[in-house]
Amino acid sequence: MARVVPLADAVAELVRDGDSVALEGFTHLIPFAAGHEIIRQGRRDLTLIRMTPDLVYDQLIGMGCARKLVFSWGGNPGVGSLHRFRDAVQNSWPRPLEIEEHSHAGMVNRYVAGASGLPFAVLRGYAGTGLAEHTETVKPITCPFTGEELTAVPALNPDVSIVHAQRADRRGNVQLWGITGVQKEAVLAARRSLVTVEEVVDELDDRRGAIVLPSWAISLVSHAPRGSHPSYSLGYTVRDNDFYVAWDAISRDRDAFTAWMREHVL
Repeated sequence: MARVVPLADAVAELVRDGDSVALEGFTHLIPFAAGHEIIRQGRRDLTLIRMTPDLVYDQLIGMGCARKLVFSWGGNPGVGSLHRFRDAVQNSWPRPLEIEEHSHAGMVNRYVAGASGLPFAVLRGYAGTGLAEHTETVKPITCPFTGEELTAVPALNPDVSIVHAQRADRRGNVQLWGITGVQKEAVLAARRSLVTVEEVVDELDDRRGAIVLPSWAISLVSHAPRGSHPSYSLGYTVRDNDFYVAWDAISRDRDAFTAWMREHVL
């Protein structure tokens, strides 16, 4: 059964230097609070995994936490580039960043394979792209039944997966609703997992949806109100669109970025 512990204790217990760490959430329920705690605890040499790295990964990369990024799209949604990500790739600041790029379908299938205990996934999703020429973890495979040429990608099994959700009970069962991404698959594929939640309650209300992540599938749960800000948690908070726009200017300049992180995160 998952234990409910303070966020700082959860990160200290689960996330170690050199780990592969997935922080998933799509459009909303992005686990910013957990990402900020990783930064505060000074974790280093992380392989960061996320289908759509956005501001929280820009911050982790800019603060020197990451040595590698595994992803399928990166940007400031609706605004533009991730400037700390770009600076790391182009100029090795604050340290060099290795990248491994996949398609969305490839990343989803990698998580599903990891959650299913399989060594790899097979799909058609790379046909007509140049990703196989640049990504070592994209390989051709021939169907043994039809002879069709397909693509294989290895399973993703993060050392730690972290997601944000609306609600958990005190036994660690988690409800999550609204737009969902690969939160369930990422948690089931991981060796260790943390779910931050807006609210911890005695009993879950089944009118708000089923238990998406049962207690047995989770290592730790932490109460983190507004833990997805500046993204949102449907039913609890709204998206801070102004912050996404403001981040473009904050993150363009190294000194402005460092000052903002020191004041608002560290």
